Amino acid sequence: MSEEYQPIEGLGRTDDSTQYLTFTLQEEQYGIEILWVQEIKGHTKVTPIPNAPHYLCGVVNLRGTVVPVIDLRARFSMPEKPYDQFTCIIVVNVNGRVGGLVVDTVSDVLNIATDSIAAPPDLASTKEQSCITGLGKMDDRIVLLLDAERVFEKQDFDCAVVAA
Repeated sequence: MSEEYQPIEGLGRTDDSTQYLTFTLQEEQYGIEILWVQEIKGHTKVTPIPNAPHYLCGVVNLRGTVVPVIDLRARFSMPEKPYDQFTCIIVVNVNGRVGGLVVDTVSDVLNIATDSIAAPPDLASTKEQSCITGLGKMDDRIVLLLDAERVFEKQDFDCAVVAA
């Protein structure tokens, strides 16, 4: 990567709240802390990688950086849905490594109060559940909050290195 991604200091968190980019998968709302998000792209052609895990769509070239792209529906064992005009790739920076997450739609940025976040249920037997760091309670809805570090695994980034 030619330039190191640095989140803007002070953006995304205060002592009593955190900002989350929200998106949908199978009509459920998810959120990822805004500090992880580098950009949002419309769905684009992805170059497949042979023998990659089923959830790894492949890689894209993002301004000279080879970026692995994960389909979150596949990662979480959800039914497939054809990509459409609302399908997006959320580009995240995980500890200096860039990756993409394919989601059904991107919703908005929510400011969720710390005291409105409940601990996730103790059912961490699936990949989806182990990636959930909390449940954001917003009015009459719940937003499943994900940890970008847990969504990506080392081998996901290694596939991008092989493709480069």
